[in-house]
Amino acid sequence: MQFETWPGLTPYEQGVLRMEETLADVLAGGPEKVIFCEHAPVFTAGSSAEAGEVLNPGDIPVLTTGRGGKTTYHGPGQRVVYLVVRLEDRDIRAYIKRLQMWMVAVLADLGVKGEITDDVGVWVGEAKIAAIGVRVRKWVAYHGVALNVAPDLGAYARIRPCGLDKPVTSLAALGVVADMEAVDALLVKHAGLLLPPQSL
Repeated sequence: MQFETWPGLTPYEQGVLRMEETLADVLAGGPEKVIFCEHAPVFTAGSSAEAGEVLNPGDIPVLTTGRGGKTTYHGPGQRVVYLVVRLEDRDIRAYIKRLQMWMVAVLADLGVKGEITDDVGVWVGEAKIAAIGVRVRKWVAYHGVALNVAPDLGAYARIRPCGLDKPVTSLAALGVVADMEAVDALLVKHAGLLLPPQSL
């Protein structure tokens, strides 16, 4: 598994194209990759998105995307992680659980108690701090997770995040000061949680 960081703000559509190039490489036998990036402001509607989830987009573009899930926001201050990895166990639900546990472990190192509920993602109390959206092609998973480090939370008021009427939070809103490099280091530290148990 290789780790890669895209510097600056990557336009969402460009990021998806680059991720799909990586997907084609992995499908051809290339190395699995975990990609860290930040996007310019955008609302994205996943394959389960419904009408009415975008309330008032204003000057933020709305794009349809192939990932699973509903409508969410990406923007500066949010660590987006694209994972292009083989699902050796062919268990999508177990993979999503591993993504959740990965986020929980990173949050714990930052002094935040992340929780897993019946709703996909990771929560702190009633507020979502990390969103998850995954797609699978020939048992290779792609897309991934978005962890709110210090984004503009006001953008979420323009949508129904993930189709839910629940608040969204961030590390900054919880009083945790952490830069992207520190967050990335923790994501790498706990990356072993992404592997199926039999691979450990």
